[in-house]
Amino acid sequence: MRYWDEHMECMDRNTLQEIQLKRLVETVKRVYTSVPYYRRKMQELGIIPEDIKSLDDLKKLPFTTKQDLRDNYPYGLFAVPLSEIVRIHASSGTTGKPTVVGYTKHDIGIWSEVMARTLVAAGADKHSFVQIAYGYGLFTGGLGVHYGAERIGASVIPISSGNTRRQIQIMVDFGTTVLACTPSYALYLAETMEEMGIDKSQLKLKSGVFGAEPWSENMRKEIESKLNIKAYDIYGLSEIIGPGVSFECEYQCGMHINEDHFLPEIINPETGEVLGEGEYGELVFTTITKEGLPLIRYRTRDITALHYDRCKCGRTLVRMEKVIGRTDDMIIIRGVNVFPSQIESVLLEMGEVEPHYQLIVDRVNNLDVLEVLVEVSERMFSDEVKKLEQLEKKITKAIEETLGISVKVRLVEPKTIERSEGKAKRVIDKRKI
Repeated sequence: MRYWDEHMECMDRNTLQEIQLKRLVETVKRVYTSVPYYRRKMQELGIIPEDIKSLDDLKKLPFTTKQDLRDNYPYGLFAVPLSEIVRIHASSGTTGKPTVVGYTKHDIGIWSEVMARTLVAAGADKHSFVQIAYGYGLFTGGLGVHYGAERIGASVIPISSGNTRRQIQIMVDFGTTVLACTPSYALYLAETMEEMGIDKSQLKLKSGVFGAEPWSENMRKEIESKLNIKAYDIYGLSEIIGPGVSFECEYQCGMHINEDHFLPEIINPETGEVLGEGEYGELVFTTITKEGLPLIRYRTRDITALHYDRCKCGRTLVRMEKVIGRTDDMIIIRGVNVFPSQIESVLLEMGEVEPHYQLIVDRVNNLDVLEVLVEVSERMFSDEVKKLEQLEKKITKAIEETLGISVKVRLVEPKTIERSEGKAKRVIDKRKI
């Protein structure tokens, strides 16, 4: 088995919970003392730090949302003097003010540690060449993976995102063995390789760590086939630490959460009620070791479920299922919850279309309508019109059976849907315009 820290990753649950409680109690005391926002929120609920005596008491504490970070922009939720902050990252700020996160030297050490666990679980070691095609800069992706790769002693290729043809040339020339990027960009790399006439046999790639956007099992198979690698899902968010919050092991039956640092819950997104093991709901995290920006019950908006049974890999760390969507980018069409990942699964099962699609939602005569643009392969597009019409009907039927609502499917030429070097833009919702 592959572990970076076998003691922590495979610790018996009772001992782990003792550690979690000790760290939770310390964190609650720290934010109550050092962060006026949390002190005020706890006082409004009639809670003092001494009320937190068990892990079950976590549910007494207030939730934190992304809006709370924006309302306290830029440094209002920091729990240490700015002189102790050694790194500042921020979200893209596409809606309103960006979300600002700060790290102490201790926090950077935690980040390196959890990413070391992530990379080792994906087969990386000190002999690996890790090509990091996540963005660097204010985005946490690139540097997070970078720290983990350096921690395990691997050779880091910090190419960042973009320059796709150069990325591929470097993969060939430098002997890259581990690729780190978004899953949609991994497919774009594979597509560009074909255009360049480079065969996957020319690569030394063994595995890839892909995250930052939801992706399906069918998309995993597509990436693995086109790049001849084992594809691992990783999960993280800037507010909690960045990449490294959870990771897949070789058995790929969920992502192990580094819960000695990040305490997870699943809640009903409507009521805030804590749900049980295996129930789908919104993922919530409390950081229990962070100094710079400790967060209490942070609502991620990601929809998943948790499983606490011991994994075949030997890890006792709780496993989260693949994120099936978000409460805030979930599309509600005529009362039905629709996630892009559901449609992606249907398309990739077809085998006659490319793994590039876009959902366009509009309102016509007061009725919500969903149009699905799907790229077809070069071979299919050059076929007779009758065959394309049959394929369109076949896809429409499969999607409607999956979603339970009517959709309009439109087949488009290869490479007409815009490619992204970061997160793919899957949904255009015209109802908001």
